[in-house]
Amino acid sequence: MIRRASLVLVGALMGATAMGIVYSSVVPAVAANPSTYRELSIFGDVFERVRAQYVTPPQDDKLIENAINGMLSSLDPHSSYMNSTDAEDMRTQTKGEFGGLGIEVTMEDDLVKVTSPIDDTPAAKAGVLAGDFISKIDGQDVRGLKLEEAVDKMRGAVGKPIKLTILRKGAEKPIELTIVRDIIAVRAVKFHTEGDVGYVRVISFTEKTYDDLKNAIEKIQAQIPADKLKGYVLDLRLNPGGLLDQAINVSDAFLERGEVVSTRGRNPDETRRFNATPGDLTGGKPVIVLVNGGSASASEIVAGALQDLKRATVLGTRSFGKGSVQTIIPLGEAGALRLTTALYYTPSGKSIQGTGISPDIKVEQPLPPELLGKVETTSESSLRGHIKGQNENDEGSGSVAYVPPEAKDDLQLNYALDLLRGKKTDPAFPANPEKAELKP
Repeated sequence: MIRRASLVLVGALMGATAMGIVYSSVVPAVAANPSTYRELSIFGDVFERVRAQYVTPPQDDKLIENAINGMLSSLDPHSSYMNSTDAEDMRTQTKGEFGGLGIEVTMEDDLVKVTSPIDDTPAAKAGVLAGDFISKIDGQDVRGLKLEEAVDKMRGAVGKPIKLTILRKGAEKPIELTIVRDIIAVRAVKFHTEGDVGYVRVISFTEKTYDDLKNAIEKIQAQIPADKLKGYVLDLRLNPGGLLDQAINVSDAFLERGEVVSTRGRNPDETRRFNATPGDLTGGKPVIVLVNGGSASASEIVAGALQDLKRATVLGTRSFGKGSVQTIIPLGEAGALRLTTALYYTPSGKSIQGTGISPDIKVEQPLPPELLGKVETTSESSLRGHIKGQNENDEGSGSVAYVPPEAKDDLQLNYALDLLRGKKTDPAFPANPEKAELKP
């Protein structure tokens, strides 16, 4: 297994739309024709008119930022300008750790509800419990805040204290806790055993994903004897992506050979190919990959590689279809430019831009009655101004992105478990790497 420095990001770590990023500080110079500079002078004239005559005094920095974003958004949905705050947020997400308390939360009845304190974190040590409701943060009422706003308030500089007011069932009065923030490592991988099957869910592709995956597989192997272990379910549903090198390493973890992915830019000499190295962490056990409309970019790279190289059977519904790569060009204190510069291709040479990964075994996950008509199909092909993929057709990409909270209601997961245990059969399972058509 070759470990690579985290240089490329493929997939948005937050939200439904996905992106791919290569860090770069070099911008190739391309001369513009004289008419271009005349048009730029018109832009300068408009800018000065707005500054001088608009009905209310505008902020110069906001005018410029919006003008830049207007130019970039006209290219495709994933090219954009990130101000210094946005750029720092992106770096925090890809690193997989931040200054905070260590709790997983949701919103319920206008209050922040703790779904789970993370072990060995400031919140857990202070006595925060699952089911607690946070009503105030540093004395400010939580009601009226969005969940994202409340989370931002709880994050902060390491070593800085925060005061939480907690409502707990059975407690006679609100509980006041002062907690000192510390570095919180976000789990990129969750896992457990399903009897004789190892279940691994990759949540996102951060700098910690491969190490978390390796740890998960080792712990599953310690819990289930090799002669009893039927195989693995690799759950990539609702995974919006992340670092490209981590997508390559995750794919490589299950592979012995073959091209994992290639990226191709505007010029032929910009093509880059990434290959697997010997060393299958699972020892060749059968693998089923779960995907749905929430599986985008980096997760599609993994699914596409394992599918094309016939290392795993892909089960579920069509993925998001995000197959472009963006270059991040730092702009100093001003932030960074995110610009689409390439498309990526699966080992068979197929671009999934606007088409997505089609599962080997299609299993629809029905929506519960309360969500009928409220959950829309998510897809790259439905994004306005998206780059049309070379294989894209009227069918487009994507599917409903829904995973039931209870495993007993998860038809896709249970179908995979039945296949691994031999209760169901399908010509696509098990996959056979010997039948993969590898490139020379």
